[in-house]
Amino acid sequence: MKAELTTRLKQACRWTAVIALGLAYSVLSYLAAASAAPDLLDALVAIVPLVGVAFVMAWRSPQRVLMLALCLAACAVFYGFSGWLVAHYIWVFLLQHAGMYALLCGAFGRTLQGGQTPMVSRFARIVHGGLSPALIRYTRSATWAWTFYFGGTAGLSLLLFWLAPIALWSAFANLLGIPLLVLMFVGEYAVRCYVLPAADRAGPLDAIRAYRQASSESTARLP
Repeated sequence: MKAELTTRLKQACRWTAVIALGLAYSVLSYLAAASAAPDLLDALVAIVPLVGVAFVMAWRSPQRVLMLALCLAACAVFYGFSGWLVAHYIWVFLLQHAGMYALLCGAFGRTLQGGQTPMVSRFARIVHGGLSPALIRYTRSATWAWTFYFGGTAGLSLLLFWLAPIALWSAFANLLGIPLLVLMFVGEYAVRCYVLPAADRAGPLDAIRAYRQASSESTARLP
């Protein structure tokens, strides 16, 4: 009992830390993108996630030393072109936001092609094992919904970046991103509770765990 309580407490602390870091970075990103006098610190806020991902991938690579050396060389190049980076870092923010949602739209949409298993169906199979006919129909519809959500978000991001003041785009991309995603999860779960029997339902946390497991299995299959 004590060990289970300790495990749950650690998980709660881990999630709290992740959420706090996410919110803090969202605010920093909004301020950096909307800055009237851009500087190197604003540019660093934009590129830190990309650099962090690059170093993590390099650390996990079989050619760790070589890849880490390449990452360090890239950092030196960034420093050497810091003036150019300060002048153009807003495009890094756009690439991160619109690019990420476009990739997710493509990933979900590709699984709706003939002969493919819809993405949400894959997650549901991890949680439930076998899928009932009702769950098969629902998960296909849910995959369409998430595809439209990701695609619509990417399109709106590009439209606001092109037509609206940069501060408005930054508020949409950096401040509203997480709340809108949470709202989508809540709305999808509400529909699920309405159209599916209790045995076919899974909570948002189950969906997140299934996504992480599916991502780990996909990574493990890479050469």
